[in-house]
Amino acid sequence: MVPGAATAHGVDLLLPAPGAAPVAGSFPFSAIVGQAELKLALLLCVVDPTLGGVMVMGHRGTAKSTAVRALAATLPPIKAVAGCPYNCDPQAPSPICPHCGERLAQLKLNANGNGKHSKSSAFKAATRNVPVVDLPLGATEDRVCGTLDIERALVDGVQAFAPGLLAQANRGFLYIDEVNLLEDHLVDVLLDVAQSGVNVVEREGISMRHPARFVLVGSGNPEEGDLRPQLLDRFGLHARITTITDVAERVEIVKRRRAFDADPLAFQAAWEKEQKKLQKRIKQAQQRLPAVLLPDALLYKIAQLCVALAIDGHRGELTISRAAAALAALEGHTEVATNDVRRVAVLALRHRLRKDPLEQVESEPRIEQALAEILST
Repeated sequence: MVPGAATAHGVDLLLPAPGAAPVAGSFPFSAIVGQAELKLALLLCVVDPTLGGVMVMGHRGTAKSTAVRALAATLPPIKAVAGCPYNCDPQAPSPICPHCGERLAQLKLNANGNGKHSKSSAFKAATRNVPVVDLPLGATEDRVCGTLDIERALVDGVQAFAPGLLAQANRGFLYIDEVNLLEDHLVDVLLDVAQSGVNVVEREGISMRHPARFVLVGSGNPEEGDLRPQLLDRFGLHARITTITDVAERVEIVKRRRAFDADPLAFQAAWEKEQKKLQKRIKQAQQRLPAVLLPDALLYKIAQLCVALAIDGHRGELTISRAAAALAALEGHTEVATNDVRRVAVLALRHRLRKDPLEQVESEPRIEQALAEILST
């Protein structure tokens, strides 16, 4: 285990508690060299979690898992209902939460005639780290989704639900390394939950629903195969990263890693200013996002782009629209610009292109050519 890190039921807790010194397990996100596409995709999904997560395909040892954990460690700790295994927000507990739902319903019944009630006084808040849940390849569906609590069934003779990894990932990150090797039925379940934000469990006499909103990040090595197209389409963004070939950047990677390994806390302290800048930028972008406007003229061009590239379905337009708005918010703008669409189009569409085995042109040039033709008019 990493020094200073705690692991509970598959959850890596690598964030410092409020006011505490940095934990020695988290490499600063701002210190990652290169991989601009990966970093942008992750930031966009944090600004707007409705994007549907990120699929990251790239060579081994290219900082895929490091970037996910580093970004989670950049985010401020969250407020959650004390004792709630689903990390409910005390200001807005989920009505379908098995822990908070009954209390919330009782509050509504006891509310005054105007229907107002104070959640903050009824739900005690606790500060928690943003969860980063690793889903191992060998995980069973029961472990992922949750199942009957065998201990309580045997000891107390009652049917009770034992939350799984999806419950622990609520309001955080669910990271799947080598997602292209995961069983297809599990991938289907994960993508459905990531889209809906709700996990439904029906087994062994238990019928349960609970909140499960998380940023889904899957990574894999293209040499080991790809996901089926219908599954790839469910990921919002698709980032491809390769081994850096610039010698100066490779040297800088080694220097930073050696400095971090020699004294993690000193290295984190050296990057603390940059980390706080990024944290502030993310928070401001999240607050700005609802007010970001997408002009109809630009939306028409996005639709034309998807038609020109023969994109199946309508997830292409939706993803580009959301990602461009998130990018505009991240850049401090209140209206989506043409350049925002240009920067996110490849991320949103490369995994949605129809693959013709006889065609020699790669996906990126095709998208860029269509962008040049449509956005320039």
